[in-house]
Amino acid sequence: MNQKPASAPAAENKMGTMPIGRLLFNMSLPMMVSMLVQALYNIVDSIFVAKLSENALTAVSLAFPLQMLLIAVATGTGVGMNALLSRALGAKQNDEANKIASNAAFLYIISYIVFLILGFTVVKPFYASQMGNADIEIMEMGIDYLSTVMIFSMGILAQIYFERLLTSTGRTIFSMTSQLCGAITNIILDPILIFGLVGFPKMGVTGAALATVIGQCVGALVAFICNHKFNPDVKLQFRGFRPDGRIIRTIYAIGIPSIIMQSIGSVMTYSMNRILITFSSTATAVFGVYFKLQSFFFMPVFGLNNGITPIIAFNYGAQNRKRMVKTIKLSMATAFCIMLFGFLCFEFVPQVLLGMFNASADMLTIGVPALRIIGIHYLLAWFGIICGTVFQALGKAVFSMIVSIMRQLVVLIPAAYILAKFGGLHAVWWAFLTAEIMSLIVSLIFLFRTNRTIISKIPDGSDIL
Repeated sequence: MNQKPASAPAAENKMGTMPIGRLLFNMSLPMMVSMLVQALYNIVDSIFVAKLSENALTAVSLAFPLQMLLIAVATGTGVGMNALLSRALGAKQNDEANKIASNAAFLYIISYIVFLILGFTVVKPFYASQMGNADIEIMEMGIDYLSTVMIFSMGILAQIYFERLLTSTGRTIFSMTSQLCGAITNIILDPILIFGLVGFPKMGVTGAALATVIGQCVGALVAFICNHKFNPDVKLQFRGFRPDGRIIRTIYAIGIPSIIMQSIGSVMTYSMNRILITFSSTATAVFGVYFKLQSFFFMPVFGLNNGITPIIAFNYGAQNRKRMVKTIKLSMATAFCIMLFGFLCFEFVPQVLLGMFNASADMLTIGVPALRIIGIHYLLAWFGIICGTVFQALGKAVFSMIVSIMRQLVVLIPAAYILAKFGGLHAVWWAFLTAEIMSLIVSLIFLFRTNRTIISKIPDGSDIL
């Protein structure tokens, strides 16, 4: 990092004084674009894999739960660091911010060691637990793919860490640059490594995994360079470094609920795969395609979240309620518009969406009604997502965790199992709407409580809105 001290960090001034509409646009748009690109290259990745065979697509789909766990740890730790770092900068505690950044880096290194070990030990039993020995080809392709992703996970962990440093200080444009570079690298390498173009051997799903991890490493390198050259607000200090238990506990106090919340998504996906595989591997492939497609609409909302988290946390630290409330209202309106677009796509062009994945007649028969049913919950999902971000930014990440547990474990999986038993495959998809209604109710309760106990007690602050 640049070692020059900054007497008046630009990020502080921007998040404390720039009009909220412009600030939200300035902070969130780069993250939304980068997340959209991330979703796009995930979709492109699956499109190329689908051209190999439906079995290849199923193999990659079955890898998703462990991939989600990896992302959960990386982003959840980042949530803790992000909120804590922005709050420290808002309170003008620059030395504390530097310590937070260094301790977070230590946590990411420990996380990589854990996933490296898992990559060598749990992948095969993980696949066997989902499908037994029903299809050896699917299992072999899946093991090759997932082992590669896990063993070389240092790329995604480093990329997320350095990007979170940038977003914490308001430099989301550089975070976008990192993700764009990683995504473009992945998209270019996908056909080359999967199909063996320009002199490379044909590597199939392993090539898709290699393209992914190389893209992540490129993104990490770009994010590191951007921090070193353009982020003077945070200085990484490892000379004489010793882990600070207080800071680590605080990061995880915010981050662990987020990790658990996202890991629940991993458990949900794993459980859904086990339910759907009892019908057919095609049903599992449809679910995998749905997850890739939904990321195209959810990822921009998550990018919006990444942009608003430091704004809310900064103004919380600066004791400025008006700016916090304005940020929340505008982000909710933006998220609703994005999810409405997703709903319309799922309702009116499901055949087109599935057709991108070389869908067979059987996949279309299962997938078209599935997308139309699942798409209904988009009209509600935006509210819970934004509320979860507000809770995390204000140090109440446990509320987000409770909502996620209620939605995905307490309601979704039991509902899917019951509907599968008594209503068949077509009925399973209604579990998503059932779960989202519960999420809406619980999120409303927690939002009212958060407003009463935290937000309403903060001084009005600046009139610059």
